Amino acid sequence: MRAKPSALRDFTVNRRVWLLTGVALLIGVGAAGLAVALLRAIAFMTNLFYYHRLSLAMVGPAGSPLSPWIMPLVPVVGGLLVGLIAHYGSDKIRGHGIPEAIEAILLRGARVDPLVAILKPLSAAIAIGSGGPFGAEGPIIMTGGAFGSLVAQWLKLTDAERTTLLVAGAAAGMSATFAAPMAAILLAVELLLFEWRPRSLIPVAVASVAAGALRISWLGAGPIFPVELHGAINLWPMMLVAGPLGILVGFAAAGLSRMMYGFEDAFEHFCGRLRVHWMWWPAIGGIGIGVGGIFFPRGLGVGYDNIAELLRGNAPLGLLVGLLVAKSLMWAFSLSSGTSGGVLAPLLMIGAAIGETTARVAHMPGETQAVWALMGMGAMLSGSLGVPLTAILFSLELTHALPALLPLALACTASYLVTSLVMPRSILTEKLS
Repeated sequence: MRAKPSALRDFTVNRRVWLLTGVALLIGVGAAGLAVALLRAIAFMTNLFYYHRLSLAMVGPAGSPLSPWIMPLVPVVGGLLVGLIAHYGSDKIRGHGIPEAIEAILLRGARVDPLVAILKPLSAAIAIGSGGPFGAEGPIIMTGGAFGSLVAQWLKLTDAERTTLLVAGAAAGMSATFAAPMAAILLAVELLLFEWRPRSLIPVAVASVAAGALRISWLGAGPIFPVELHGAINLWPMMLVAGPLGILVGFAAAGLSRMMYGFEDAFEHFCGRLRVHWMWWPAIGGIGIGVGGIFFPRGLGVGYDNIAELLRGNAPLGLLVGLLVAKSLMWAFSLSSGTSGGVLAPLLMIGAAIGETTARVAHMPGETQAVWALMGMGAMLSGSLGVPLTAILFSLELTHALPALLPLALACTASYLVTSLVMPRSILTEKLS
């Protein structure tokens, strides 16, 4: 006998959740495939731009044989192509990816233009492959979300159901990218769903888990950035420094957000006065990338290898300084130009560099430096995005460093406290406001 809605645990759920869960499973499979395709497309573009070959090998721009005078021009060409795609295709491809997903949910009934599902990954592959210092996760989240929204539109579902499937695709994309299915579910709850109810949580969880399982089959299991902890960490000294480190990173997160949006205001002001159409702005941002790449080639591209080195401890001083200065400026300046790229990987990198630099100043040994880098990485994500629970779990899924859970949680909480007090909005919602 069918239960009355009032007799159910949550009166908003009904048996259509079975339909949504089945569709979400298929969306999870599709979003995982799109995530892998985008990662391969970035690799293809990197090989094409910097090595002049047709290959899917995972390489970075820093090892390119191109002349030092030619390399700075590559990001300009990439920015020009992104601007043309945005102008003649869809301007919705501009930006981080996650704010655009939030905007679609809040303002457009979770409806996404079909063109975005094609042009967003293409523009992101060009922007990152040509040296853009961005993460792939934002475009992947937007692409997976667009896929989920298109399926929901085709099935003529309600606004609430369409939102659920959009978020399911977004979570699946993140799960497949980082081998972090649980963090992807939490990110959906903290940032996209605006609720914790069975009607939406169950389909999103199914899509994320399905994508995570496929990621293991296609790309291998995690952790993506393993942290080798030989035995238990010295807990109480670590707990004493976790709070102050989180506070430091929290202020840094607020500073990075303000710097990026300050650059964005500068683009609008000066380019507006000079009557430079926004189509050309990504190419101008590419100039900043190229100049930064001359001084710090490892700042080009996604830079996952930089995160891995930081989390091993004892990173070279040049890498730490380059990430804190050059990478920060390159990322903030170029992303504010309206190109296509994500914020997660750069934030993780900069946060880890702050943590390891602080440990270096305190004369910590290598393994302890790795834990400080982990705390800095999680604290930066927590403070800048305003998602403390996601930041804690995401950091653990990326590294499998479970012994560092307590200091990591404290650092993430302290950073979140700081940015809650000094930032009216997160780095993602500031654009919407």
